[in-house]
Amino acid sequence: MELKTSRLTLLIDPAKKAAFEQLCAQQDKTPSQVVRQLIREYLAAHGVSYVPSGSPVPPAAKPRRRRR
Repeated sequence: MELKTSRLTLLIDPAKKAAFEQLCAQQDKTPSQVVRQLIREYLAAHGVSYVPSGSPVPPAAKPRRRRR
């Protein structure tokens, strides 16, 4: 599960914010859920990959113990 502990602050027009919040409510989503989805889609569209914080380390990336 992704860690959601980093904050992103932005300034937008109050009317645009209200319209966005109303649309999110109509779709039974929080504004944060929608913004996170938009960011994931934007990164994917530009070929940017990342490992979400809190994800387990893939087995291939784990250091192997040397047998004696």
